[in-house]
Amino acid sequence: MSKLDDLLQGVLSDVDGALGCAVVDLETGLLLGSAHNVPYFTSSYLDAVAAAAVDMMRGKNVRAIESLLSSQRGKKVEKMIKEVQMATENTLHFMAIIPDKPDSLIVLITSKKTNLGMGWAAVRRNMPLVAQLCP
Repeated sequence: MSKLDDLLQGVLSDVDGALGCAVVDLETGLLLGSAHNVPYFTSSYLDAVAAAAVDMMRGKNVRAIESLLSSQRGKKVEKMIKEVQMATENTLHFMAIIPDKPDSLIVLITSKKTNLGMGWAAVRRNMPLVAQLCP
């Protein structure tokens, strides 16, 4: 297990209701590290979640909006989405770009019982550590 995986496992331990935590390379869509405690989070499942996260943060439609904004504002607008919070029927997803590694994204998935503030606090508290461990 890598040091990044160990750190992400620590995030899971620190957040009540945490199901999984990962770091995604937004340029390649590859998982840089992950930890989870859900049996059906197979590598195929995690790869699909990583691809969806890349699409939400840097996908074709996001780039089209950034292009329109660039035209309207008269200056280049790119990589404008920094954080996303999403809820499904049973889960919360916290996604944030690592400030010192703008092509890396941390994703924390929790049950809906998790306190929103605790989820964001865990993500933000660990961003500097993730930045140190990302390639």
